[in-house]
Amino acid sequence: MLKRKIDDYIQDYYKTTRNALLIAGARQTGKTYSIRQFGKSFKSFVEINFIEMPEAVELFKGAKSSSDILLRLSAIATVPLVKGETLVFFDEVQQCPDIVTAIKFLVDEGSYRYILSGSLLGVELKDLRSEPVGYMGVKDMYPLDFEEFISCVGVGESVIDALREAWHNRTAVDEFVHGKLMELFRLYLIVGGMPAAVSKYVETNNLQEVMAVQQDIIRLYKRDIAKYDSDNKLYIEEIFNLIPPELNAKNKRFVLKRLNENAKFERMQNSFLWLTNAGVALPVYNVEEPKTPLLLARSRNLFKLFQSDVGLLACQYADGIQLRVIKGDSDINFGSIYENAVAQELVAHGIVPYYYNNKKRGELDFVIELGGKVLPIEVKSGKDYESHRALSNIMDCDEYGLSQAVVFNNDNLRVVGKIVYAPIYMVMFLEKYNTAPTYYKVDLSGL
Repeated sequence: MLKRKIDDYIQDYYKTTRNALLIAGARQTGKTYSIRQFGKSFKSFVEINFIEMPEAVELFKGAKSSSDILLRLSAIATVPLVKGETLVFFDEVQQCPDIVTAIKFLVDEGSYRYILSGSLLGVELKDLRSEPVGYMGVKDMYPLDFEEFISCVGVGESVIDALREAWHNRTAVDEFVHGKLMELFRLYLIVGGMPAAVSKYVETNNLQEVMAVQQDIIRLYKRDIAKYDSDNKLYIEEIFNLIPPELNAKNKRFVLKRLNENAKFERMQNSFLWLTNAGVALPVYNVEEPKTPLLLARSRNLFKLFQSDVGLLACQYADGIQLRVIKGDSDINFGSIYENAVAQELVAHGIVPYYYNNKKRGELDFVIELGGKVLPIEVKSGKDYESHRALSNIMDCDEYGLSQAVVFNNDNLRVVGKIVYAPIYMVMFLEKYNTAPTYYKVDLSGL
């Protein structure tokens, strides 16, 4: 059994509200499994999958009230509906918009608890997420992040706590522990975070069987492309297939001309959006200046495109690369795989990554916002990690006033001036700060 952070999130959510919860995310990220585990805490658990039960879609169409919906639900439920002790799980809700719209009536009626799950296959679910405002929370789910991965392969909580303390205190990690964590990180580059692949590794330690699982997932994604966007499926699949070679190029920015000599972003925009909304690809947009808020400096059509899972990316590279990556073979260019792992980790932690590129100052791999400040990030897979012209230029620029930067690399943690040189696995500790509520009251006494 894979322990996921979202399991605790779901438990805590239902302790504090009567509202429904929608778990959204790409296919095969473990949404259904986590919800079923939570369902075991209820006396009765009802599961309706709108892909496997297309008749249920028709059944709920035209329902006029909560009592009407509950009557229809009782007609297809295979277990008793126990008032106050039943969790109703609506799966693949992008197939049944009516049930998402009706959730507010069901929550108001109050007989049962509700949880929903949907795959981001195009715009359907994206448009539905905001429908029942005030009645349904939304939580995005991603592949296992690195901390979840090492927990699943046997690293104890005390070790992770010691690593977290080293990160916060900016102190070096025990060399033996550091070596083991680097080995685990290289393993993560190959296995990735898709639950089926991680489970297969934990069960067998067989990387060939892991790769077979990953190839099945990639084939599934390509079938989804053909099924859900027939008008643009050729463009979408070409873009999806170009992600690995584009990331491996010297300039990792996605170049449309490699897709089509006459390609225009406006013409391809829907295809890129589909891949993003489906959770299959992670776009990282260029910003013109490393200033808050970064969103205002975002360039709409300059971006890098990463895979949603680093294991799927590695699987698409040359066969036989797995053991060479794990051993840290110096002949392999790790750059694209390292950067993909960092992008994936940031997104999983709710952080929007950007990159910076300027002809005069150079390019930064990532820039993010943490605690209201911009944090530049460089990712170095080789030995020359102290060579970073662009980062030095940015940190020396008084106009930007940046207080700190991080260079993720293969060596142990140390600090030189404003720059933290941290082992690559410590990207797992980059998370949004939990800020206290902000209160402000206008003084109207003088009016």
